[in-house]
Amino acid sequence: MSWLVLVVSGVLEAIWATAMGKSEGFTRLVPSVIFGVALIASMGGLAYAMRSLPTGTAYAVWVGIGATLTVVYAMITGEETVSVVKVLCIVAIIGGVIGLKMAG
Repeated sequence: MSWLVLVVSGVLEAIWATAMGKSEGFTRLVPSVIFGVALIASMGGLAYAMRSLPTGTAYAVWVGIGATLTVVYAMITGEETVSVVKVLCIVAIIGGVIGLKMAG
């Protein structure tokens, strides 16, 4: 159950990071509210997962999922350029997350 909660929390991290960017310094209401709700839920899920998972592993997986999804979303929407190097780095992050899961 902790791994499932951790994955959902990682997805929520990508949501709050994206919403923070779209809030334009918290001057836009809807993205600011989405940021706040997703941030609280994401941190709560991370804290829950850390009750039974090692802190370093849980944090690395959480950040890896959030960072990967945030960059992929930005690439899909055209907010960020796509390059072979970026794609390879994303694959490396995903490989690291899988490796941490398998090692634990």
